[in-house]
Amino acid sequence: MLTNERHELILNLLAEKQTVKIQELVDATAASESTIRRDLNDLEDLNKLDRVHGGATINERITKELSILDKSSRNLHEKIKLASFAASFVQEGDCIFLDAGTTTLQMIPYLKNKKVTVVTNGLTHVDSLMESEITTYLTGGYVKSSTRALIGPQTIQTLSDYQFDKCFLGVNGFHVEYGYTTPDPEEAAVKRLASTLARKTFVVADQSKYNKVSFSTIMSLDKAALIVSDFQKQAIELLEQKTTVKVETT
Repeated sequence: MLTNERHELILNLLAEKQTVKIQELVDATAASESTIRRDLNDLEDLNKLDRVHGGATINERITKELSILDKSSRNLHEKIKLASFAASFVQEGDCIFLDAGTTTLQMIPYLKNKKVTVVTNGLTHVDSLMESEITTYLTGGYVKSSTRALIGPQTIQTLSDYQFDKCFLGVNGFHVEYGYTTPDPEEAAVKRLASTLARKTFVVADQSKYNKVSFSTIMSLDKAALIVSDFQKQAIELLEQKTTVKVETT
């Protein structure tokens, strides 16, 4: 099999499975392990994939953003634990911003009895906020169909009218060098502005987002405290050199 044929097969398998192991590729191509490793290195250099231990994963910087339904179902148990932990940093009577992330959505039931005021750009959050009888303000703006987030100039204008005690953001990736990122520049702009309007900003992210880099930079790690689940000690120590890390350990 020619090199370009192997590369095409590898990328097709990644598109189908998101992550593949080296042995799977050896079996699929009848190539040696050393050849597959070289192929993966070449494709990573071309930003076509990301190498992981024992294989490769699809490069999230160049893939279409997942829908809100797809995101909601991923790592749900971990997201619920993180959401409960994140809500513990909210004080009685706080005015907070909850962005349109799926983990911030899970925070809402834990805010029910805190008499908070919430501003959000997440259409998916509204029903849960109403059911919890939480005072809610929804930003204006253009509705992004995949994430149900309100974005654009009207969102920016509306947000500028508020000041928050705390801001809670979701991200698609967090990286020691590249900071917090998301695929959409307009969503990044909303998150960035909301953070500047808050006395304290928290990014709530499950461990699958670690070392992932998406297209648009939101801000550097030091601009927000990072709320994560308990994962590699070495990774957490590295992150703590850049920002405050709150680790959910239950």
